[in-house]
Amino acid sequence: MGRHRTDELDGGFQAPEPPPRRRSRSGRGRVLVPLAGAVALAVLFGVAAFVIFNRDHDCSAGKLPLRVVASPDIEPALEKIAGNYNKAMHSIDSKCVEVTVARESSARTANAVAAGKSQADFWVADSSLLMESLRGTPAGKALPQVEGSIATSPVVLAAGRSFAPKLSGTLQPSWAAMISAANVANVEGPGRKVRVLALDPQKNSAGLAGLLAAAGVAKEAKLDKALVGALKELSGQLAADPAALLASLTVKSGSRVPVGVASEQAVYAHNAKKPEAPVVALYPKEGTLSLDYPVTILTKDPEVLKAAEDFKQDLATEKSKKTLRNAGFRDTEGKAGDVLSKDAGFASESPAALEPPDGATVSRMVQIWSRLNLGTRLLTLLDVSGTMALPVPGTGMTRMQAINKIATEGLGLFPADSELGLWSFSTHMDGQGKDWKELVSIGPVSESVDGTLRKDLLGRAFASIKANPTGDTGLNDTIKAAYTQLTKSYQGDKINTLLILTDGAGNDDPDGGVTNSQILRFLEKTYNPKRPISILLIAFGPEAEQGKQQMNALAKATGGEAYIAKDILQVRDFFLQGMERRICAPQCDNS
Repeated sequence: MGRHRTDELDGGFQAPEPPPRRRSRSGRGRVLVPLAGAVALAVLFGVAAFVIFNRDHDCSAGKLPLRVVASPDIEPALEKIAGNYNKAMHSIDSKCVEVTVARESSARTANAVAAGKSQADFWVADSSLLMESLRGTPAGKALPQVEGSIATSPVVLAAGRSFAPKLSGTLQPSWAAMISAANVANVEGPGRKVRVLALDPQKNSAGLAGLLAAAGVAKEAKLDKALVGALKELSGQLAADPAALLASLTVKSGSRVPVGVASEQAVYAHNAKKPEAPVVALYPKEGTLSLDYPVTILTKDPEVLKAAEDFKQDLATEKSKKTLRNAGFRDTEGKAGDVLSKDAGFASESPAALEPPDGATVSRMVQIWSRLNLGTRLLTLLDVSGTMALPVPGTGMTRMQAINKIATEGLGLFPADSELGLWSFSTHMDGQGKDWKELVSIGPVSESVDGTLRKDLLGRAFASIKANPTGDTGLNDTIKAAYTQLTKSYQGDKINTLLILTDGAGNDDPDGGVTNSQILRFLEKTYNPKRPISILLIAFGPEAEQGKQQMNALAKATGGEAYIAKDILQVRDFFLQGMERRICAPQCDNS
């Protein structure tokens, strides 16, 4: 192939040279010609850019709304991200996506989604733990699967900055220490100097994560009973929301320093408002669980689904991640922004992560919390037979005095909304043949009875009651009467219990009455697992072991438990074990 010549035209001849041009008198012509060319190029490039831009940002078919619902803590950051996203004019099928972000508690959104009433297209909850707890319910089985996480925030302990130094000798930051401080039965523990506040785990994911973290640590350390005592105490120390909890940490309760459980981001958000009394994050030494802000796409509309996927991709960009870090969140790898600095009271490094619980564990914790927080309805039967006047060796007390101390210790564990009552029993207590006497009718302890609070009536009754020197022990007749009354007046929103305090001599009724075999048959026939009334029997005295077999049989017939106290202080554990049985009732193992 020949080489193409650039100096040839038609026929291979060179074009004649043009005549010499006349020199211009000024340089204006040389300027105008290039300028005109530049303008033409600019116009062409502008047109091209316009065409390209509008091809990728074509809003000719209008707008495509994407409704995002987010947990209140992350909503402000998502609002900023959505604003930038909308300005960038993301186009789907010639429609520009318009993202709106609304705030709503994750628990409320979850319930709406499960009921099929949510209007959201795109949901950012605060934790997948909440999703797991809901999946255990019939309605929760319809919940869609999450599609990844966009941020994290560790759950931490928190205290007022001015109070934190005072905790060093009392409570080292750990879940085990929190359990010990909150344990209602550990009256000599750190709870004397520390008051632990919590968030309702049924309404707040940080509250649920904190309980799950504490429960995991308690299981490893064999602190199950202490955990029950802590949960019972925490149920009465709940804050409405993280803002209220953190604000209350700066108000000392007498000599007790308040300590709470919240997310790290909530602590940052509180301090970002520059309060007079800031709080600091305390990182549990065992590690912790984190809120993980999962994304769930709820829409079924094909166009909106494309918009949701596009917005989800935008949330994964570095620009969006930086916006979240600047709001006090960590990224999904635990990386923090500059706002979570050591000078600000945070740990820049992500705390150690505890093993996330599975769905069954989450559901169980929710069930535990629900059952422990059912109201209490408890009728106490107090043995006042003649043997109760005998001394307890080495204590300087009679059996009656010891039992009264046990009762005072145990009943003090029940919250103010409990319904309590008291009967005494021996023989012929209220006329011939009646072995029991009602001292205080069962009802709310805060209720006034003839001008006196029931709580005060109970205290006076325990303080004044004396043993009947010639009385025998009409236990079986008393149990039958009390169990019948509780059955007739059963309350489904409460844990109904019959508590028996005795010296363990068993049934000793010279007039006959109900026999041991008859009372067992009666209880087995009357007990209804759908309306359970359990017997909790506590015996104290040298004869207690002799009646242990019958005591166990009475308790077992009703899904309850029988205990023999060798030390008065043991009663705290007995009452906690009784509370533990609320969790499994009526399917408890009674062996």
